[in-house]
Amino acid sequence: MALMLLVFRYFSGFYAQEACHWRQEEGMEEEAKYLNFALVTVKLSDYCVLSNRYELGRQPANTKLSSNKTVRRVRVRGGNVKWRALRLDTGNYSWGSEAVTRKTRILDVVYNASNNELVRTQTLVKGAIVQVDAAPFKQWYLQHYGVEIGRKKKTAAKKEGECAGSLATCEEKNNCANYIYIFYRFTGLKETETTVTEEAKKSNHVQRKLEKRQQDRKIDQHIEEQFGGGRLLAAIASRPGQCGRCDGYILEGKELEFYMKKLQKKKGKGASTA
Repeated sequence: MALMLLVFRYFSGFYAQEACHWRQEEGMEEEAKYLNFALVTVKLSDYCVLSNRYELGRQPANTKLSSNKTVRRVRVRGGNVKWRALRLDTGNYSWGSEAVTRKTRILDVVYNASNNELVRTQTLVKGAIVQVDAAPFKQWYLQHYGVEIGRKKKTAAKKEGECAGSLATCEEKNNCANYIYIFYRFTGLKETETTVTEEAKKSNHVQRKLEKRQQDRKIDQHIEEQFGGGRLLAAIASRPGQCGRCDGYILEGKELEFYMKKLQKKKGKGASTA
């Protein structure tokens, strides 16, 4: 019985193989493929497909950096709404290490990994590297830590030179001050308020709080240098052509170093071509 089964299997397999070869020789296999494809396409084409407004191939927003803020409302599929920003110059940018976000002005588009043309035309897109105004963050830092960040430190030699020059004129200034005091004392006129405003005195509680914060204060050297120039490198994280806003985050750490190298390389190429 077992022998008969083996013989049957052998011949059935043999005939199947022969049949397959015969179909290939006759070209029926390819015909069957084309027939199936034709049936599928006929079924798909039977459906009535209407040309809808949301299926249009819309032009990209190409949001430009401009003070004339322009945002358009666009109705899309399902009755939903998108906001198409055409011109922007401000956005909310977060400083991750300090956990603070401020609305600031976008000053310039400096780098785009996908296309240099977008940098030349000052186009705001997601992922673009921009320069933002450092003033709001500088103001927050002064309020939070009591330290004015980005101020250029005077060198010791410069200070000595200033001191030497000031000693010579010190007596003259004192004499002038005395004359002014005598003038107002005897004429009875009131001295006008000086334009120099003294720093507001802080309470002991506030001073203790600032001292405690300063103990844990850390700042990246590259960011501190940027504060000196008044411009911070930031990346755009939102999609201005979809949500109508140009928000992002300030570059820090390895990411900042990477983009600084890219910008330096770009400057070097520009200088060599010029």
